[in-house]
Formats: sequence, C-alpha cells, structure tokens
Amino acid sequence: MAAVPRGSALVVGGSGGIGRAICRRLAQTWPSLLLTYRSRPEPALALCKELGSQCEVECSSLDLHSEAGVKALLEQGVARFGQIGTLVFAAGANILQPYVSQTTEQQWDDVIQTELVGFTRLVRAALPVFRRQQHGNFVAVVSFATYSFPPGDALSAVPKAGIEMLCRAVALEEGRYGVRANAVAPGIINAGLGAQFQQSLFSPKVWEEQRRRVPLRRFGEGEEIADAVAFLCSEESSYITGQTLIVDGGLGL
Repeated sequence: MAAVPRGSALVVGGSGGIGRAICRRLAQTWPSLLLTYRSRPEPALALCKELGSQCEVECSSLDLHSEAGVKALLEQGVARFGQIGTLVFAAGANILQPYVSQTTEQQWDDVIQTELVGFTRLVRAALPVFRRQQHGNFVAVVSFATYSFPPGDALSAVPKAGIEMLCRAVALEEGRYGVRANAVAPGIINAGLGAQFQQSLFSPKVWEEQRRRVPLRRFGEGEEIADAVAFLCSEESSYITGQTLIVDGGLGL
C-alpha cells in the first residue's frame, strides 16, 4: 500500500497548462492542496471548485517578484494545513523564442527574475518550514532543452538550468534535514507554452517534422508530466534526490 502523503501539496503556477494537470493528479493522492496564480483568478478558482470534492483545496495569488509575498504564502500554507509536504514549481514567464542575438536585456531580466530568482525565493522561504518538519521536498518543472538544445530556446533554457543546479545544491546541503529536491524536464508537450507554440510558431509542416523526430512519434500530454511530478512528490521516490527526470518521449536521444 502506498504511503499517505504528509502535509499539503503546494503548487506554484497551478493555474497554468501543465500546472492544472499537476494539481489534478496530486488531488488524487494528497489530502490538501494549495495552488497559486499570478494575475488571473478565474482559472484558479474554477480548478479549486473542480477539485474540491477530491481534497481540501485553496488558491492564492502570488507575485514571485515579491519576497514578502512568497514568505506570506508559506505562512498561509502552514496556518491552513499544518504542514507542507511538497512544493512544486510549475510557474514560468510567458516567453517568445528569440535567438540569443535578438534577446533583449529586458527579456532576460523578466524571465530570470520570474523563474530563477522566483524559485530561489521559494526555496529560501520553504527551507525553514521543511527543516522544522524534518521532511519536505521540492519538484521543479524545467525543460529538456538543457539536455538537447533547440535553437531559439535559450530564454527558457538558461534560467531553468539554474533551477536544476539549485535543486542539486538543496539536495546535497539539506538532505540531512529530510529535505529532497528534484526536477522534471518536459519535452514538447500539448499543454502550456508547448500548445501555444504549436499554434503560433512555425508551420504545421515544421511541427510534423519535429513529431517524427520523437522516437515515440508523438508529443507528450500534460498528464504525463503530472504523473512524473506526482512520483517525485511521493514517498515512492523517497530515496531519490538531486535528479532530473527527462520526460520527452526520447527526443533528446
């Protein structure tokens, strides 16, 4: 029998395309769930209503640029649910795919502040909570592009490479307190930015050529990323830390 999760699951970016799939999957096994959104409450509130029959659920706005806001979110989670067993980072900036030579300083700053620095703020706020509990884990959604780089993806891949390295640092330094940290690296997914790009970037022929490059001959689904995240959040992965699980259908081979 699978172990019952300890505490609440916190999903940062839970109202996004992949974030929603993760919330739906975690709601099947976790007793309580706190999910965040950045500026549009409607999708988050609708998801809370949908999941309310499966677990105790709450949503909250979060600006990752605000250290005080991040700290308040962790305090809210502890006050509401007692413990936070896992923190999933599924947030991301809404980016384009410019080449490095075309990427402006403002674009770099926006993405790095939202994703990489935002994640450091979450880690800094969560670690005292996890240490006090003597358990807890981070799971960050990153990108397969840090392993098999497609031209034009640096704006996404560079900050996510930093997030991966921070997960490894946390795993090494905080394991003595029962804290784990891992990442999931999606390939081309029919959800979130992956779905948007398929509609707005390049021609259908280009996407078909990409699909044929995938050994499984298809793009992934948000639910498949959610399954990988749920595994790393669970006690079934209790001896796994500092790792990145690449979920790309073999595209990077």
